Amino acid sequence: MQITDEIVASLASAEAWVQWGGEYFEQHGIYFGHGTDNAIDEAAWLVLHALAMPLDLSLSEVPQPLAERQRRTIATLFQKRVESRKPAAYLTHEGWFCGLRFYVDERVLVPRSPIGELIVKSFAPWWPAQRPVGRVLDIGTGSGCIAIACAHAFPDAVVDAADISPDALAVTKRNIELHKLAGRVNAVESDLFSALQGERYDIIVSNPPYVDADDIASMPQEFHHEPQLGLVAGEDGLDFAIRILQDAPHHLSEDGILIVEVGNSDAALVRRFPTVPFIWLAFEYGGHGVFLLTARELAEYQPLFLNA
Repeated sequence: MQITDEIVASLASAEAWVQWGGEYFEQHGIYFGHGTDNAIDEAAWLVLHALAMPLDLSLSEVPQPLAERQRRTIATLFQKRVESRKPAAYLTHEGWFCGLRFYVDERVLVPRSPIGELIVKSFAPWWPAQRPVGRVLDIGTGSGCIAIACAHAFPDAVVDAADISPDALAVTKRNIELHKLAGRVNAVESDLFSALQGERYDIIVSNPPYVDADDIASMPQEFHHEPQLGLVAGEDGLDFAIRILQDAPHHLSEDGILIVEVGNSDAALVRRFPTVPFIWLAFEYGGHGVFLLTARELAEYQPLFLNA
């Protein structure tokens, strides 16, 4: 649906654009799940971005009437969102994670993971507050959002941000510079642990690809704009999780912990390893399929993982 000149002329305020935009998105079956979960919030995000205003600004504080140039910028963004089905983060080149802003484009997944809730709490109670953190590894870092958020949570730690994709690591490096963390967050090209021989970490965290064959086929269009390298993980979604389980014992400190997100593949993981005492973490703000194992548990059950 073309946004007509009449519509542009009739919507004079940011609030009016958000209300109209929410209805416009609902009418066209937009999928929400890359930073927002409803049409109104999605419209508000795009309106405030178009106006170059902070996302936490109240719409009532936006000066009105909007200039014609501002209205047409909003209309263009709305129309691109509907026609392309690209997630809003790719249109704005902006994603948010743990209250931090990140540059994003189609070389990386849009930042989103319940792991953010754990990072904000510095992985308590699983990592005691009095225990120092020296090194953290983020596997499959993409935009670098998890690695950079960990660096903020543990200001004395050095964080390695590993990814197999040079394109993704270019975005990681841009975000390391954005957050002024060069020297403390290191972008590492690595196929999981392949470039990390001999390295050990207190905390290893990963949001690896975990989408199985059935789920990828049924996903909304928005997901197909994301790099499939960051999503697809074989028939049962466990290709990468199992490799992490096999190699993590060689890279954790004695008291280290491993946290991995496997999403909807959690049931498949339990079926594969029914005797392993995965700790499935609960989240106040939604999300599931994130497990934790200690270094000792990983070592104990490594024969099972190696035989998978």
